Amino acid sequence: MSKSNNQPLVSTILQTNLQPTVSQTKFSDFAASSPRSRQSIALISVHGDPAVEIGREEAGGQNVYVREVGEALAKLGWQVDMFTRKSHADQPKIVHHAPGCRTIRLTAGPEEFIARDNLFQYLPEFVEAFQKFQTKEGTNYPLVHTNYWMSAWVGLQLKQRSNIQLIHTYHSLGAIKYKTVDHKPPIAHTRLQVEQAILESGDCVVSTSPQELEHLRSLVSQDGYVEIIPCGTDIERFHRQSRNDARQQLGFKADESIVLYVGRFDPRKGIETLVRAFAQLQTADNIHQKLVIVGGSDPNNIDGQERCRIEQLTQELGIADRTIFAGQIGHDRLPLYYTAADVCVIPSHYEPFGLVAVEAMACGTPVVASDVGGLKFTVIPEETGLLVPPQEVDGFAAAIDRLLTDDLWTQKLRRQAAARVQQNFSWAGVGAQLSNLYRRMLAQSLSHPALIKAS
Repeated sequence: MSKSNNQPLVSTILQTNLQPTVSQTKFSDFAASSPRSRQSIALISVHGDPAVEIGREEAGGQNVYVREVGEALAKLGWQVDMFTRKSHADQPKIVHHAPGCRTIRLTAGPEEFIARDNLFQYLPEFVEAFQKFQTKEGTNYPLVHTNYWMSAWVGLQLKQRSNIQLIHTYHSLGAIKYKTVDHKPPIAHTRLQVEQAILESGDCVVSTSPQELEHLRSLVSQDGYVEIIPCGTDIERFHRQSRNDARQQLGFKADESIVLYVGRFDPRKGIETLVRAFAQLQTADNIHQKLVIVGGSDPNNIDGQERCRIEQLTQELGIADRTIFAGQIGHDRLPLYYTAADVCVIPSHYEPFGLVAVEAMACGTPVVASDVGGLKFTVIPEETGLLVPPQEVDGFAAAIDRLLTDDLWTQKLRRQAAARVQQNFSWAGVGAQLSNLYRRMLAQSLSHPALIKAS
């Protein structure tokens, strides 16, 4: 199916007064300048700061994805500049992660945390700051990879004003999110328009699973070019190790059954379903069962309020003494929690990919996850874990209980889960696939500037 001309829709949602960008430097000029030169590309993640501590203020899988992809691409020879919004006055403007990879924080609106649903009004300032940075640095980006719909809006602005290749990863779809809410936020209509425009008018959408591609075609548009490239995990950090050693370091007993959750406190993450399921477990030694919840941030923020609600729920259900709220955990210690756990539960209402599932499986921990989105791609039922309909408390309780009580089968799942990640979900492999895509898109733009791609 050919890529449609969706100019009226794009024009409708891209109404702002911005100065034109500096004329585009040809890709071939960069490549020929020096055998040691790096081709500059931009990754844009307006609200998902790649350099921020994971678990803080809405920081989750998207932040990890952008940072890990950036570092993997830098190892392959790209100069990767990852642009995000400066959300605290004391944050450094530039963070160097590795040779050829840095986070650049642009001022757009007040330098303070702003919930993502309230950020759209500051996006024109973000575009202006991006363009000023290009001019100051004397660098232009022939390829821009945007992440989440607000970054897509920024990318569409840039594409209207210069000859860039625009790649996009959704991370979340409004068309799915708004199905589960009673009242859509005021920004919903704009988000849906942008999500359609980036698919139809961008150069390529990177879908992280076949399930996400199905949703794009059925809920967003039949037009647009899509390639499937999964997310990954750091298999040097997340891998199988001694469970007894991990438990000793974390202070867990060898005979305890550990049920783990890792992620933000957000009603859509389904933590309430997990808590109620854990309370239903009826094994004889449930006194030795522990529910460990990793994640969270400032109690004054939205996820902090959700944490307070979940804490109250554990008290009402009589499991507060068996529930541990571990708070924010650095990536250096997170593998210990995965390794120490008997099962990792991902009860999300929807996940386009499910990075936590991959991290857990990489550590040899079987997963119980919602039967939604990309989780149906990452988790293989009966081989690396179990899938349960979202929000089905009884189903989650039964699945968790099965993993806690069938030792021989669970040991088999541990081996198979780790092997699946090693073979399919390394960041190095993801970076190589993206690098190949970028090179094809850049070469195509030079040789066939008006080429219409087929879906």
